[in-house]
Amino acid sequence: MTHNSHPILERAAANGVALDMKGSVAVVRLCRPAKRNALNDALIEALRDVFQNLPPEAGAAVIHGEGDHFCAGLDLSELKERDAGEGIHHSRSWHVALNAVEQGRVPVVAALHGAVVGGGLELASASHIRVADESTFYALPEGTRGIFVGGGGSVRVPKLIGTARMIDMMLTGRVYNAQDGERVGLAQYLVPTGTALAKAIELATRIATNAPLTNFALTHAMPRIAEQPADHGLFTEALMASIAQAAPEAKARVRAFLEGKAAKVQKG
Repeated sequence: MTHNSHPILERAAANGVALDMKGSVAVVRLCRPAKRNALNDALIEALRDVFQNLPPEAGAAVIHGEGDHFCAGLDLSELKERDAGEGIHHSRSWHVALNAVEQGRVPVVAALHGAVVGGGLELASASHIRVADESTFYALPEGTRGIFVGGGGSVRVPKLIGTARMIDMMLTGRVYNAQDGERVGLAQYLVPTGTALAKAIELATRIATNAPLTNFALTHAMPRIAEQPADHGLFTEALMASIAQAAPEAKARVRAFLEGKAAKVQKG
């Protein structure tokens, strides 16, 4: 079901980002296929608006690209000359938009295919789970174009693949194919060509059945714990565990398990 009746969502759709609801999953689509879903300022603003205004019934989200590519990065045809101050404010506007993806209300699964390049990889790295099909390829060409990442890539991508690999990608223009990308950590799932979106929706549907507070803890507390000193992290973990298990839904789920009403973990 299309869910663009909200004025903000209508404006976002006009600027290249559409939202559809599939049950409890918000499916967010980049809609600039003729430009390989390249990112311009209007599309970045639309992404921010969509993720800040997801419908209340959404328990998880999927982001994907229309056409043959997920996202080919910055739309260089709209690149403007800026002084240093303007450049900082422009980069910070991208940070706000991609923070809305990473630090929003619900977990986000990215369905990747074709080009995941430059700003496209920055967007993918803001998602919590990445599903890539076998057509996917990854690159960070900013280094060879005389520019630098500005959408959070220098923070998020090294957390996936390590600083050394990111530096290599930018210094040499190295391109990772789908198989190598999954091996080094750019995606958690690798699926046959044309099936990434279906797999992403399947995962998001499952994620949406989790207790909302647990999902929030995993997407908001876990990344912060990982960056804290061990003693601080353990204390934060204890706080988050106590908060999560005190929720009425958590108590009901544990009670169902103890009474034999919940499914047990099975070997995959």
